[in-house]
Amino acid sequence: MTITLSKKMDLFKASIFTELAEHKQRKIAGGEQIIDLSIGSPDLPPPDFITKALADEVQKNDQYGYTLTGTEQFNDAVAHYYKLAHNVELKAAEEVLLVMGSQDGLVHLPLVFANPGDIILVPDPGYTAYETGIALAGAEPYLMPLKKENEFLPDLSKIPADVAEKAKLMILNFPGNPVPAMATASFFNEVIAFAKKYSIIVLHDFAYSELYYENKKPISFLSLPGAKDVGVEMGSFSKNYNMAGCRIGYLIGNKAVIEAVGKLKSNLDFGVFLPIQTAAVTALREGASFCIESRKMYEERRDILIDGLSEIGWNVTKPEGGMFVWAEIPKGWTSTEFTYALLDKANVMVIPGNAFGPTGEGYVRIALVQTVEKLKEAVYNIKKSGILNSFQLSSTK
Repeated sequence: MTITLSKKMDLFKASIFTELAEHKQRKIAGGEQIIDLSIGSPDLPPPDFITKALADEVQKNDQYGYTLTGTEQFNDAVAHYYKLAHNVELKAAEEVLLVMGSQDGLVHLPLVFANPGDIILVPDPGYTAYETGIALAGAEPYLMPLKKENEFLPDLSKIPADVAEKAKLMILNFPGNPVPAMATASFFNEVIAFAKKYSIIVLHDFAYSELYYENKKPISFLSLPGAKDVGVEMGSFSKNYNMAGCRIGYLIGNKAVIEAVGKLKSNLDFGVFLPIQTAAVTALREGASFCIESRKMYEERRDILIDGLSEIGWNVTKPEGGMFVWAEIPKGWTSTEFTYALLDKANVMVIPGNAFGPTGEGYVRIALVQTVEKLKEAVYNIKKSGILNSFQLSSTK
């Protein structure tokens, strides 16, 4: 029989991520050892108190039914955590929604509010799930460039009025992926005013809320006055607590937005496995000390990598948050060329910046997902490869 795909599938072509993964496998098959700094998946398991909570619950016979929504305990734990961590008051029953990982929420949310042809304001470069959600909704992305000269914050003054008037949604992400920039209170206040002026819903992707360095804690969008009037925030357990495979997260904030997304979700899935919800509750209530240690580990990795690169002539700015390094590449290369050169000549795998949007050209994203020893080896391999010798390096002091 002939199988014909829908026209919508034309939007989901093989990506550079797939191409790089296949190239990596060919090199491994040829006997090479690859240091993979491409995918932002934590390389360590959750702490013992989380895995114990999960293990205890899966032994109970009454844990295997549909959950449909977040349990009362889950919603309460999210609200309690936000009060302690960000001084944000949430009504647990009305302003908290369980999602099956933040990717689930990010991809499906545009379906609720955007019709085909509507505009969604999205960061460029930005996390690839944003593009997927916009495509599923049939909406049109309007790219907000994140540039070094603007501290990698969108310049809202550059958005034309006719675009803003047609926009239904603005997506933000601080600390970001791939750009680990940090938002300021003044910027968020500007966003709130802009959203109110043009009746735009704001979605702040806060997946890296617990990953920050030098005590420079990122700001919750909802902590700003008026933020809940216009927007919501997406939270994740994947990076903060090393629970990436558990697929659990939350959407919080504006009651009307939460209710609408919840209506869609009730038609898509039957909730998250109860033991995983219990483990997530444990993470929120008991995870503060673990998060401190996790930050220390990522900060050490960040410093080892960036200091090492600096010593061999590649000056890269140290991020203040997140689990990625956004590295400006040597002049004379495209992002894709440099990525393949690193993989072929140094056995180090990263992601080219243009995979996340056109403004990402000239950068690569490096994930801090290997041990200190492996990061030192990566620096040594890059030095030994000679890749940096023939080109003038861009300075990001």
